[in-house]
Amino acid sequence: MKGSSLCFPAVIKMRGINPYVHVSALRAGQLRGNWRKPMPVLLRINGHPAAKPWRINMMPAGDGSFYLYLHGSVREASGACVGDRVAVELQFDRAYRNGPLHPMPRWFGAALRTDSRAKLSWSRLSPSRRKEILRYFSGLKSDEARRRNLARAMLVLSGAPGRFMARSWSGGK
Repeated sequence: MKGSSLCFPAVIKMRGINPYVHVSALRAGQLRGNWRKPMPVLLRINGHPAAKPWRINMMPAGDGSFYLYLHGSVREASGACVGDRVAVELQFDRAYRNGPLHPMPRWFGAALRTDSRAKLSWSRLSPSRRKEILRYFSGLKSDEARRRNLARAMLVLSGAPGRFMARSWSGGK
């Protein structure tokens, strides 16, 4: 990676169902001091990928440290599993510009138009939460997955308690 980067060894751990590497406040401060929101980084694990690093957002832990969540393709390409000690290479992603916003799927927009409470809850979600949901919906491949996730989304947005996207929801949020 061009520019200054941070390299350190770490063990891949689990947080709930999510594999991650902990990035201490000291290390995060070397990338970008006093950063308190998701931090965009360029990432290599065990030197992979060699050509172009992954673009990932580290998530703040609340104490100045960050969780660097490692999705399956990152672990697979680097040959790493939970419990493995890996070489982490990070660089602050100066080119990050908030990424693309996925369009609202027609099937989701139509469902929101039929349920005023869900539509109101949707409008009250933070922009980052709406973006996360739209990105998730854009990755659904089958009609069955769309139906299943639409039902869950509408249930929790309508105010019923439930789980959707690995979060507990209550009162539409």
